[in-house]
Amino acid sequence: MDGTILVADDDRTIRTVLTQALTRAGCKVHATSSLMTLMRWVEEGKGDLVISDVIMPDGNGLDALPRIAKMRPGLPVIVISAQNTIMTAIQAAEAEAFDYLPKPFDLPDLMKRSAKALDQKRRAPKVVAPAREAGDDLPLVGRTPAMQALYRLVARVMNTELAVLITGESGTGKSLIARAIHDFSDRRTLPFVVAQAADLAGIDGPATLLSRARGGSVVFDEVADFDADTQARVVRMLDMLGDKAPRVMATSQSDLAGRMEAGKFRQDLYYRLGGVTLHVPSLRERVEDIPLLAEHFLIRGERELGTIRRLSQGATDLIRAYSWPGNVRQLENTIRRLLVTATETDIARGEVEQVLGQQPSPEPLTGVGEGDKLSASVARHLKRYFDLHGGQLPPPGVYQRILREVELPLIEIALDATAGNQAKCADLLGINRNTLRKKITDLDIRVTRRRKLM
Repeated sequence: MDGTILVADDDRTIRTVLTQALTRAGCKVHATSSLMTLMRWVEEGKGDLVISDVIMPDGNGLDALPRIAKMRPGLPVIVISAQNTIMTAIQAAEAEAFDYLPKPFDLPDLMKRSAKALDQKRRAPKVVAPAREAGDDLPLVGRTPAMQALYRLVARVMNTELAVLITGESGTGKSLIARAIHDFSDRRTLPFVVAQAADLAGIDGPATLLSRARGGSVVFDEVADFDADTQARVVRMLDMLGDKAPRVMATSQSDLAGRMEAGKFRQDLYYRLGGVTLHVPSLRERVEDIPLLAEHFLIRGERELGTIRRLSQGATDLIRAYSWPGNVRQLENTIRRLLVTATETDIARGEVEQVLGQQPSPEPLTGVGEGDKLSASVARHLKRYFDLHGGQLPPPGVYQRILREVELPLIEIALDATAGNQAKCADLLGINRNTLRKKITDLDIRVTRRRKLM
């Protein structure tokens, strides 16, 4: 690399690490903890690249981006931030940041992006509408690669005309993603309409729906549940859209491609809705975000209920290990219950166990064909997981993460089938009893002995 890089961050350690790494790479570095100093350097014409934090002692790095663009239109800015929410990614994209990275960032990754920024001339800035203030009702929080890839994709598609299909399990936040795309797009002042099958019933149903939308956004909620007649109505409605057509989005927790292949979903509708597909990962695919989300809900509860609670280390470990079949929605409800039922400021592991033990049984996963082999379902899941990373490799450890996802339900179901008898379960699985005990401990599986009534 070759060039002068301006680094602005109030964390001395980050400034030191970046200065050393960039200097070793052949760059000249100016580092500061002051946004005012950074802006003075920019105004003086210094620097070929800016790497800036968002929250600084004397200002906000995102707010400074338009000023930097006005003073130095060709100067790329990489934003780094500990605020790991979708709002940061969207605001960075709207403010024409060259790139955005969450903290803690991967240093080699930042070095690669810095080299790319120095090699490419930043595209000419455009005038954009100011971003709406971030709402506390959007728990779109996450620093894992899967969520960061999703944030970047949302920022790229929000002002396009492409139809958007948002997939993911129940409770992952599909409707929140649709709302975020609308609320931070050029259509933000127009209506946002969520359409159910009943909204399309009758001769005037589609026309009434379009009248309500008035060029805003229409979201077909859980479109896989629409019957054949409703699917046909949606196709006809989409074919008659005019100049002031609404943005079209759809959500589905089912595998639409699989349903289409099975003849249960119209092919023409599938391709009309799938201009771009956004997959919202389950909590099992973003385990590192679970403590972050739990903390988010604890802070919200403190604000709403006036109750101060913290998770003990044991409670945090249990929450991380739980499978969360209801995903973010289930996690939020669990934290709200703990805010009310916990007796001490530090929530104990036993209190979490008690609440989780009262959870309803998860609904069966939808969207898997009756004739599907397990390998085909796993292959679809893995392909979607790899595709989500936008051409980049997932973080190391894929093998163990996938094995854990398969082992957990397999052992739980085998234990249930053998009434909790570990000797019989080990024999059924074809593994040593000590191996089974270790896996039960590692996977935090609760074993209950009972009499089989069959």
